[in-house]
Amino acid sequence: MDFDFNIILVPLTLALGAIWLLDKLRLKQRATYGRGKESLPVRWAYDFFPVLAVVLIVRSFLIEPFNIPSSSMVPTLYTGDFIAVNKFAYGVRLPLSYNKVLDTGHPEHGDVMVFRYPENPNIYYIKRVIGLPGDTVSYNQGQISINNVPVKTTPVNFDADAELTSQLYPTGQVAPGQILSETQAAELGREEENHAQYFQENQGKHEHLVRYLPEMNSSQYAPFLQEVSPDVVTSNGTTWQVNVPEGQYFVMGDNRDRSADGRFWGFVPDDNLAGKAVYIWMHKPPGLHLPSFSRNGTID
Repeated sequence: MDFDFNIILVPLTLALGAIWLLDKLRLKQRATYGRGKESLPVRWAYDFFPVLAVVLIVRSFLIEPFNIPSSSMVPTLYTGDFIAVNKFAYGVRLPLSYNKVLDTGHPEHGDVMVFRYPENPNIYYIKRVIGLPGDTVSYNQGQISINNVPVKTTPVNFDADAELTSQLYPTGQVAPGQILSETQAAELGREEENHAQYFQENQGKHEHLVRYLPEMNSSQYAPFLQEVSPDVVTSNGTTWQVNVPEGQYFVMGDNRDRSADGRFWGFVPDDNLAGKAVYIWMHKPPGLHLPSFSRNGTID
């Protein structure tokens, strides 16, 4: 989710709106000459400004669509899922400036949250809220605790969809000198899935599945954990702890060992919040494949 459509939508809407208003108050070309006889900019203003204004209001303040580009939220979200994000959930913010003008709510434990990536605010990330401002989040041998209270975690048997599993790895160049074909990527995904373990977590009002790879603990490579808790974090990443500052949030992906999340780059400031992911409305596999609607449903 690396492009903010508002960069185009906002200036275009304002420009056409200014032309529309200028004609209404001063030029009066539409009123004088009639539809189709006014200048081209004025015609465009009348034809497109109302539509763009509605789209801008809906996208900026109510619901905005996003596409999932990676596997960091598997099994909740897969690459190619198209989701709806509630822009009203965490405060009404102005487009482009992102200033909050109305406080309508705050993230809760377990929310799936969309936000602007702190290290590059032009890119949007999606992760699950683990720690709220003031929380202490700790991890010990597979058990997450919040303020010393273990998060309820139960092992479950989960049969992943074979087609979705084949999309765990992207095709094309994945590293310098390493190019994966569609067949190779699918094979890697199936091989990885053979070792995956799933657990049900209960956080706040949310019950959701998380995915671990026992042979790969990504926390041991997380530089942020080494920075904030050098006396707690173990060399293999099986124990760590973070204290969430006021006005910030700690997030993780549901695909715990394949997610570049807060463990790697830190906290999400309140100013970076974009909204709450609430619904999957379409899934389209990468490449020349038709979309499907079998995954449609609410996001927990």
